Amino acid sequence: MKTAFYPGSFDPATNGHMDILGRALALADKVIVAIGINPAKKGLFTFGERKAVLVNAANSAFGDKANAMSVIAFEGLVVDAAKLHGATILIRGLRDATDFDYEMQMAGMNGVMAPNIQTVFLPASPPTRPITATLVRQIASMGGDISAFVPEAAAQALKAHFKS
Repeated sequence: MKTAFYPGSFDPATNGHMDILGRALALADKVIVAIGINPAKKGLFTFGERKAVLVNAANSAFGDKANAMSVIAFEGLVVDAAKLHGATILIRGLRDATDFDYEMQMAGMNGVMAPNIQTVFLPASPPTRPITATLVRQIASMGGDISAFVPEAAAQALKAHFKS
């Protein structure tokens, strides 16, 4: 059984994340979506809120295929968390050349630390390439329409957050 590890902050989950997740589900028998928790950084949403958005969005987008996904929190190095969970594939999404340069360096370092885990780069599909969670948060905080950039569950969570 092939287990893929898809790490990120997912704060919030975007259509770009869902694009990569859907393709990861097609590649692996099991996909662990790993939400990185950094005590030094305060996210917009809690781990529980991020997990709920991801599960809701995956169920809506992928139906029964979403049963092959689990969502966990992790701290520390991605490769250590991937090893702990038995993953042999590390999923990384790429939007542009800047992402590629950075991710190539990370893949090289991760390959030394965990040679049994292969990094797989998945390019973002054209409609999702410009989407970043940072820009989505900025647009939402100013009352802009983010519905083209995030799954419905994330749009609702963002509206509720910035309403209060």
